Amino acid sequence: MPHQEADLVNWSDFARTRGELGTAFLRILGYFREDGAKSISAVEDAFRARNAAALVTPAHTLKGESAQFGAYRLSAMAEEIEMVARRCVETRESPDELIETVVALRPCFSETMALLDRDANPLVARRPVTFGRRADTPAQGFGRAV
Repeated sequence: MPHQEADLVNWSDFARTRGELGTAFLRILGYFREDGAKSISAVEDAFRARNAAALVTPAHTLKGESAQFGAYRLSAMAEEIEMVARRCVETRESPDELIETVVALRPCFSETMALLDRDANPLVARRPVTFGRRADTPAQGFGRAV
């Protein structure tokens, strides 16, 4: 599947990982944030140098870590970079065809992390749960002058 068609975040997989990691979840998510930023910088540096071999490892790392958190669009982009880079190493070609994916990688990571942080942060205000009516609908009699 092309990365454009992949979900930014698969919330059921994210919840499963959150449950499996338990109290370590926020710490591991922090590692993902740090490692992901390092992997993206390494991908960008390798691409600028047109070094296909140097693209493989950071893309592979980002692919796996992203998938662990259900960040499938990011994972698919990293997989595309990894596979094309491997092919370029074998055929001794430049990875120029990856320019659009490499350029889109950092914004996708930022957008993904914003969503993951929003869902993971216990201090974020959650939409109030109500019974029988929408939370943003005022109750009868409220808001009227008496």
